[in-house]
Order: sequence, then C-alpha cells, then structure tokens
Amino acid sequence: MNSRERILKTLNHEEPDRIPYDLAGITWTGITNTAYQNLRKYLGFRNDVPVWSDVIQQIVTPADDILNKLNVDTRGIFPLTSHNWDVYSKLKDCGNYFEYFDEWGFTHHFPKNGYWFSLVKSPMENIDFEKNSIVEDYNWPDARNKMRFAGLREKAIQYRNQDKIVMTKGFCAGLFEMHQRVRGMENAMLDPFMIPVNSDKLVGKLADLKIEFWDALLDEIGDVVDIVGEGDDYGTQQSQLISPEQFREYYKPHFVRILNFIKEKAPNSKLIFHSCGNVRPIIPDLIEMGVDILNPVHITATGMEPVQLKKDFGDSITFWGGGIDTQHVLPTGTIQQIKDDVKRNIDALAPGGGFVFNTVHNIQAEVPPENIMAMWEALTEYKY
Repeated sequence: MNSRERILKTLNHEEPDRIPYDLAGITWTGITNTAYQNLRKYLGFRNDVPVWSDVIQQIVTPADDILNKLNVDTRGIFPLTSHNWDVYSKLKDCGNYFEYFDEWGFTHHFPKNGYWFSLVKSPMENIDFEKNSIVEDYNWPDARNKMRFAGLREKAIQYRNQDKIVMTKGFCAGLFEMHQRVRGMENAMLDPFMIPVNSDKLVGKLADLKIEFWDALLDEIGDVVDIVGEGDDYGTQQSQLISPEQFREYYKPHFVRILNFIKEKAPNSKLIFHSCGNVRPIIPDLIEMGVDILNPVHITATGMEPVQLKKDFGDSITFWGGGIDTQHVLPTGTIQQIKDDVKRNIDALAPGGGFVFNTVHNIQAEVPPENIMAMWEALTEYKY
C-alpha cells in the first residue's frame, strides 16, 4: 500500500496496512529548524539550508532525505504569505532583537537569543474603530498575487507522481486569531459586544480575503491537492478562549462561507481544521461545517481524552496528531515513557481507521533527536 492509498483509506475510516505518518505536511504539526538540524546530524546527514514553511514559528519543510528515511506519507506545498515570503530580507536589526513589519501591518520581534517571532504591535489597536469606513479604508494585502503560487502546481504533481498525499494551507491564521492580531487581544474580545457592526465587517473582510486567496490558489492546484488546511485557535488547556455560543454567532457563519467555497472549488479535497486546546464543545460544529479532519488532538487538555473522543466522534471525523504529548513527554521523557505514550494514544485513536500519526503540535527546538526517533520507532513497531 503506498502513501496515498494508506491515508485515503484511513480518511475513509478503514484500517490501512500501517498507521500513516505525517511530518510537516502542514505548519501546525511540523518541526522547528533547530530540532530538524539536530535530527539530521543525529541520523548522519549534513546540515541543510532551511526551506521555510513558516519563519515566524521557525518551521521548516524537511528535505526528501529525511522524509524518505522516516517513511513520511505526506508532502506539504506552501504558498508565499507574510510568514514565509522573504522575511529575513525585511528584518531590521534593533540591537537585542530583530523587527519584522509584514504585509498586514503587524510588527513582530525576534529576540536574538529566542526561538520564534512574537507579535508586538497590532495596526488597529489604538484607533477609533467606530468610524464607519475603518475596515474598507485599511490597506489590506493582495490575496490573489500570483507570485504567491509560483511553482506549486509542478511541485504538487511531482508529489502526486511519488504517490504522496499533497497538503496545503491558507492565507493567514483563523478569523478569531486574525481579529486579535488586527485589533489586539483585548479589543477583539470586546468588539463583538461593544462595536458589533464594525466587528462583523472586520471578520467578514478577513473571510473575504481568505476566499480570494483560495480562489486563486485552487485555480492553480485544486485538482492535484488532497488536503486543504484552515483553522483557528479557540481552545485553552482547560476550556475555550471564547464561549461556544460566541464562536457560533460571530465566527462560524463566516467560516462556513470559506469552507463551502473550498469544497465547491476543490470537491475532491479533504478539509483539515486546526485548533489547539480543548475544543470538544465545538467539534460537532466543525463536523457540521464540513470539516473532515481535526488537527491536532490536544490529548492533555481538559475534555480531549483520546479514548472518549474516539468513542464520541471517531465515525465522523479523522484525528490528525495526538500521537504523543509534546508539552512534557516528547521533550523530557525517557525513551520508555515516550514509547508508552505513543502506544497508549495509538491504541485509543487508531482502531477502525480515521487516524494519522503526528505530534500534538510542532516539534520544538529543545526536543532531543533521540526522543524524536524513539517516538518514530514506537510508531513503526505498532501493529493493529
């Protein structure tokens, strides 16, 4: 069974020949450059010039030598966005940190002894947001810029010819998260209640930009991409950042527009939706919205226990990730603890299909390569 057959079978909620494995097919369950270079050295490969899928998170696209060595079933293709489009050429040296001003008007800082960029300034945080034309007047990025998509079709066809599953992701973070980035966290929490008309205009504009992007990208690759990624971050370790009712009223209707458009434009692709944390209360909403795959499975968050998730939703959605706890076990666990955690999570999520193995989130810089390989070995040793 080749990689495409393997993942398509599990997406159909049937057990394939082995557990499918994804590494960096999408930037939510990828690997940071530091961890990647350490892994290369550990496996006897030379250092690699980073191919960035997300500079802000420091996530790389691994080279074929690593992907083939680890029998990875997926391949990601990444359009150019504010997170990977000539970021380093736009940096300003500010002494102890670098500053990056992106196409959205966001200001990011990267400490010289740090691990990733952080957003430090939002463009609409300190303005009169009640002004009628405030959303229309803003200088929004060009979502349809053809340069974003150069070479992606050829790359997708190349991966298809290798019998890999081809994945891609969207223009920007989710609607709720982008609302926070544009207006600042506090404003984004209050806008729907205090300034509802312009709040909805802003969220609607973000959705419109996403649709414009998908329209242009799927013109290029809609017939050769297997999995299309959207997402947002609603969950915390214990509960949600906003109530499920707020999600349903303020964000879900606009997300339905986006996902319906993708389904119409690329009817043979599957939708993967990302959110960290406890999103259990809105999993039925995601299923209703047409989401095929949940990424990740935040197994240590309240309400996200793998056994119960599989029991309640395993027939309706595929779980992508959740193969190991990345907060504690993967970075600091013993080899045996790692293997035990992997087996426990696969036992819960894999039976009957509907599961692709990956970490809960990106593999961070401090994760030793020995631990990554212990995780992989436990996966390869597993039998249904």
